[in-house]
Amino acid sequence: MFATIVLKELKSILVSPKFPVTFAASSVLVLLSVFMGIREYRASLDQYQAAGALVQQEMRESRGWMALSNRVYREPDPMQIFASGVHNDVGRLSGISTWEPVKLSASAYSDDPIFALFRFIDFTFIVQVVLTLFAILFTYDSINGERESGTLQLMLSNAVPRAKVITAKFAGAWLGLVAPISVPVLLGISLLLVYKVPMTLEHWVRLGFLIGASILLFTFFIAFGILVSSVTRRSNISFLVCLVSWVALALIVPRAGMMMAGQVVKVPTDAEIDSQRDSFSKDRWNAHFKGLEEKWRKRNEPLRALPEKEREAKREEMEWTWAEEDKKDRDSMQAAIDGNGRMLREELRNRKGERERLAFALSRFSPVASFQLAAMSLAGTDISLKPRYEDALEAYRTTFNKYKDEKQRESGSSGGIRIQIDTDRGIKIDVGREIALDLTGMPEFTANRPSLSESVSATVVDFGLMGLFSILSFAGAFAMFLRYDPRYAN
Repeated sequence: MFATIVLKELKSILVSPKFPVTFAASSVLVLLSVFMGIREYRASLDQYQAAGALVQQEMRESRGWMALSNRVYREPDPMQIFASGVHNDVGRLSGISTWEPVKLSASAYSDDPIFALFRFIDFTFIVQVVLTLFAILFTYDSINGERESGTLQLMLSNAVPRAKVITAKFAGAWLGLVAPISVPVLLGISLLLVYKVPMTLEHWVRLGFLIGASILLFTFFIAFGILVSSVTRRSNISFLVCLVSWVALALIVPRAGMMMAGQVVKVPTDAEIDSQRDSFSKDRWNAHFKGLEEKWRKRNEPLRALPEKEREAKREEMEWTWAEEDKKDRDSMQAAIDGNGRMLREELRNRKGERERLAFALSRFSPVASFQLAAMSLAGTDISLKPRYEDALEAYRTTFNKYKDEKQRESGSSGGIRIQIDTDRGIKIDVGREIALDLTGMPEFTANRPSLSESVSATVVDFGLMGLFSILSFAGAFAMFLRYDPRYAN
């Protein structure tokens, strides 16, 4: 009898006039989202490679080691095809130099604001919005619909345990909805092979976990639809309850959690932090130039009594020594500026982390939010993407500046730049010879990506919550069906 009820549920779903329309729409959206994601990824990869070649050419044409600067572009990842997360919101590049702090800028949405308005439709969006509605559409009347048609009373008139009936109906609905949806998902995955997207074994494992999370969210809404159908007496009422609940879980609760956290934990804006950092830097530079001007005045005083030729000869003799002293002063000052910037950034990050933890805790009351957080963690496009990259960029900046200093010493120059402040001659700056630089041995930037185990560990809570919500929904439907009155009266 269990198998008979399962087959009955399967047949009722597959022959329903709602099925071909909803299935076709879902299939088109899944395939389209994967196809557009692949195109966007390939375009980003081409742009990344072209920009890297251009930066290398610009660096070779730099006039001197002191003036050498770098630009690092964020490398696209294939997992962004399925879960774009904050990938398009955070910047794609950062300058690397002695004087400027690292900061990702030039996001995809800043270049094309129209995409920020309508957003990309990725696989996670299809699961969160379309497929969950699909589940509700086919389960909201699974119990009260049969009660209204009289088939439920007929079914229970036989010696069939109610526990077996509700379990079979859940299994039939799950198979009838998950199995067909798996077809466009498998076709979408096959597009990765057709377009030769560079997926490693780790990427495939991450994608497998992402599909598992999608099925778990889908399972919750199937169980939730059956629960509401078991609680209400009429199918039109259960549809309204399911729809309102879906709006709350998918749209309101996650955003409400973010808004409440923003009100509880106040975080200074990036503009305020930049203003504090720039103010400190400006003050230190002003003090440095005043001290440099006084230092050069004292250096020039003993030379005024000498004949012009001897004065010029003495200056030429001492220039690089003085330049080395000035470089040490600049390095010390820049270290203080960098330290202040790190302190401000760390304070800002701590405040943001506190707000994020509270926001995620509140939003996880919705399984949809748990799914989205898990999907972004698995794809590496979660909220930690920007600080993770900027930490790696900061470490690379230190390595890059050490490389420049070593090259300066090897070239025989004393810092590659000489600054003189003379009351008679004004400011004299020598930035080096106009020759192509030999960039042999220049360190390459390596992104600090989380390992597979780290990403999976970060999703344990979200998987657990989605599983718990599914179990509670089915347990509620189970308990309510045991007491359900199958009789129907107009």
